[in-house]
Amino acid sequence: MGLKSDKWIRKMSKEHQMIDPFCEEQVGKNVISYGVSSYGYDIRVGREFKIFTNVNSTVVDPKNFEAKNVVDFVGDVCIVPPNSFALASTIEYFKIPSNVLAICLGKSTYARCGIIVNVTPFEPDFEGHITIEISNTTPLPAKIYANEGIAQVLFLEGDEQCEVTYKDKAGKYQGQTGITLPRILK
Repeated sequence: MGLKSDKWIRKMSKEHQMIDPFCEEQVGKNVISYGVSSYGYDIRVGREFKIFTNVNSTVVDPKNFEAKNVVDFVGDVCIVPPNSFALASTIEYFKIPSNVLAICLGKSTYARCGIIVNVTPFEPDFEGHITIEISNTTPLPAKIYANEGIAQVLFLEGDEQCEVTYKDKAGKYQGQTGITLPRILK
């Protein structure tokens, strides 16, 4: 039980499609690294982004989010404005086992540039692409490179099976593809 190794991540991805597509090695030459590492998996950010804008002078309301709060962008490099925020999605699709919780942390390369990556935990039995929250905390525009590493996922196996998984409770983001905006259950 506990933190899972590269050997376990490879096995679960090959035999149970836990991560698809799956990169068996860490790729790092001339890119921000991605793929399997000693005790984690470095996920890649896709080419689609939703960048927050104040053009429409709306309020960000997590209970009633308006799509006009963001502008869509597709490309190999996304420029996040100073002191701003963007949403993106992983290239990888995840199928988390029912006895595992995954935690995601930003990569040091971006963190050292003032780019904070936030991803909420992947709950047991979650399935889908991961929506990534990217904050540019600097007073300068910041580049985010599509198809390269953005964050690292750590897999923690529970010492016993949980009673209710994300799938059991019909989680609101179950099966999401691409960037999913905030929503609440009604």
